[in-house]
Amino acid sequence: MMRYRTLGNSGAVVSNYALGTMTFGAEATEETSRDILDSYVAAGGNFIDTADVYSAGVSEEIIGRWLAERPDARDRVVLATKGRFPMGTAPNDVGTSRRHLTRALDDSLRRLGVEQIDLYQMHAWDPITPLEETLRFLHDSVSSGKIAYYGFSNFLGWQLTKAVHVAKAFGWSAPVTLQPQYSLLVREIESEIVPASLDAGIGLLPWSPLGGGWLSGKYKRDVPPTGATRLGENPERGMEAWQARNDDPRTWDVIGTVEKIAADHGVSDSQVALAWLADRPAVTSVILGARTTEQLADNLAAADLELSPEETSRLTEASQPRVGVYPYGPMAQNQRSRKIEGGR
Repeated sequence: MMRYRTLGNSGAVVSNYALGTMTFGAEATEETSRDILDSYVAAGGNFIDTADVYSAGVSEEIIGRWLAERPDARDRVVLATKGRFPMGTAPNDVGTSRRHLTRALDDSLRRLGVEQIDLYQMHAWDPITPLEETLRFLHDSVSSGKIAYYGFSNFLGWQLTKAVHVAKAFGWSAPVTLQPQYSLLVREIESEIVPASLDAGIGLLPWSPLGGGWLSGKYKRDVPPTGATRLGENPERGMEAWQARNDDPRTWDVIGTVEKIAADHGVSDSQVALAWLADRPAVTSVILGARTTEQLADNLAAADLELSPEETSRLTEASQPRVGVYPYGPMAQNQRSRKIEGGR
């Protein structure tokens, strides 16, 4: 059964599995995309995530047409999109400047066919634009009603913390979410980003929760991927990434543990990996990406899977991220967990 959580430190409530729509207009036709949206909402999901750059705006347009034909869906759905990356070739068609974001936000509103976006996210850090300029724009957009809340994606721990404190110092609206890559195979955010998020009350929205498909069971050891397997826009670099992960013993330790637990429950590997991630500290909602309704149905079944403490521990131990002794090893873990009972 789908569970619901507050959207970070806001009062909005979202399902603990969100629907990512990067495939819309690319790997999923509009008809298939509509079916995916209908299936997701029917299963109790209410959190849809997109971005202006997904299929060059087509993903937003598909969602907009779907919403227009289902007036009741707008009241039920929490709608999230992103801006930051180029949608044109002019020098100012990129970044988090007021000039670019003003146009990007208006264009997203138009494509989605809505008057307000529930969660507007900066798709990545902009090293050029002053952070104060970006945050003031977001505050003004909240004040004007164009967005309800805002968040970030792909920020580092110090970037997130700086944004939180700058907003607080000026009395501006505060961010509520962060969208990072996070899975059993990619846990490095636990060193800095997770503690920073917990400290600020920021809700995490993990993307690529199946590690690019590795946790779904579709890859076999030493068997190069072929056919429809996604290797990214650059197949050569995609093969390099596949080879590196294939050659890492940790990959197969994690996959082996997932497979054993999945077999014990009679469920798919994907469901085990998703169930583990949905219960991690600070996680608000896990973003599911699906090309078909069948993939979506399998992933959503993770909502009905309850892992035992022993199974969770096995997965956590097998997937321990590699960190050095200092400063992200035992010392950092002790700093996060110890309770002061007098003295230091």
